[in-house]
Amino acid sequence: MRARGIGHETMKYRAIWISDVHLGTRHSQVSQLLHFLRQTECDYLYIVGDFVDGWQLRRKWYWTDEYNVLIQKLLRKNRKQTRVTCITGNHDEFLEKFIGISFGAVRLVERSVHLAADGRRYLVIHGHQFDGLTHFNRLLDRVGSALYDRILDLNLWLNRIRRSLGFGYWSFASCLKSKAKSAVKYVTDYEEAMIQFSRKTGMNGVICGHIHRPEIRLVGDVLYMNCGDWVENCTALVEDYEGKFSLIRFHESAVHSAGGRAGTHDAGDGAERNAAPSGAPGGGGARRRESDAQPAGVL
Repeated sequence: MRARGIGHETMKYRAIWISDVHLGTRHSQVSQLLHFLRQTECDYLYIVGDFVDGWQLRRKWYWTDEYNVLIQKLLRKNRKQTRVTCITGNHDEFLEKFIGISFGAVRLVERSVHLAADGRRYLVIHGHQFDGLTHFNRLLDRVGSALYDRILDLNLWLNRIRRSLGFGYWSFASCLKSKAKSAVKYVTDYEEAMIQFSRKTGMNGVICGHIHRPEIRLVGDVLYMNCGDWVENCTALVEDYEGKFSLIRFHESAVHSAGGRAGTHDAGDGAERNAAPSGAPGGGGARRRESDAQPAGVL
């Protein structure tokens, strides 16, 4: 659904899920996420864990003005009747001590249940609870996280070269994960654990993050949905007003190709819209590509 904004159109959804923003890391695609949030509206917004990367911040403090703009934007959406739910992950586990506390109308929880427009119920959880590596070997998990940062460094340089040659974005990290048999087994085991838990708890499906692999997949009677991340893939899961789900892939937007950046302050929604770049809807249009995965509406 399209809603007319001040100066351009915005996309209106019933619910939006974003995960794994990892504020505090150099690879967090905050500028892209800000563009996405400025071009969308929703009744429910879920932040599905790892919004802040506490592990990285403990090693080395890294915080930009753009992070403050993002937080202000989320709070402003909350004041505009969007119900914001923040779910804790393993990288922002320090927030667990505040679970159950509402910051204004923003809820902080470990997990939630989303009631879709068609009446189906979906478990919303970050997913690290079903990751054996995270659960049983925290040291190895953190070593793997540091190695992943190095891979993302290489990914950044490779894509700078590709752009200079006129090629689009390509994820080196995703390629490695798809080629390595151990990585494929890890992902498969993780997804199966999520699906089995959802089935046992009587849910129609599960919405998660954690493994940075966006996907919508129907497995028997359970719909598995991973909303991806804003480090590598720049994806969000959305629900329309008929209860149908789809993935939005924002990485190849016109704004990204043009190298646009968000401002360093948030003067208000009117100022944001008036200052919107040409890639915003109504001004050239940022491309939104939905996944070819089977949507929830077929259930």
